[in-house]
Amino acid sequence: MAEPIAVALVDDQALFRAGIRMLVASQPDLEFAGEAGDGQQGVALVASCQPDVVLMDIRMPVMDGIEATAQILADAERRGGVAPKIIVLTTFDLDEAATRAIRAGASGFLLKDAEPEFLLAAIRTVHSGNAVIAASATRELFEHFGAAPVRQEPEAYGTLTDRERQIFELAARGLSNAEIARQEFLSEATVKTHVSRILSKLALRDRVQLVVFAYEHGLAT
Repeated sequence: MAEPIAVALVDDQALFRAGIRMLVASQPDLEFAGEAGDGQQGVALVASCQPDVVLMDIRMPVMDGIEATAQILADAERRGGVAPKIIVLTTFDLDEAATRAIRAGASGFLLKDAEPEFLLAAIRTVHSGNAVIAASATRELFEHFGAAPVRQEPEAYGTLTDRERQIFELAARGLSNAEIARQEFLSEATVKTHVSRILSKLALRDRVQLVVFAYEHGLAT
């Protein structure tokens, strides 16, 4: 049997933490690794328990979720260890702070009033690395809060094959593997292989980071 997914929670609302703690603990494939009430405590918590997934509130005292996300990922890089997947939690559907958290390295975002089943699915999905939470919404956030930058192709982008560039552009628009497969008349397994190679060549962690990369370099069509 696979090891349970270790989940940590960083949020300044005690009642919300209690609810998430009970929800996660009720699942046989999840393990509640710990909780913290602000970003600074969250950084220390992650360093001590090294969870697989972190649910991170954006707006907190002492240190907000954006700075905490950046510090957690920087600490993991310094250690040479595996960084946790971070899902930021927001109360607003279109939230500029969410775009800044994603730029800082978060793997996606969720509304705090999401259905419990959706939150659990998000944890499993982000941990698996096979899909992304709200990739299309992530692109919408960037478009909503800033003008599209001038197109500039980084050196790493030049290493992609023509087919990989096609897949990249579709993924950057927020299309899922299944949607890309249907549009390009490919199998989902083939699309998944292409996406994995693209992420590896561009040194990106996941599909959300692909969207960020595409937007910030003017590569999203």
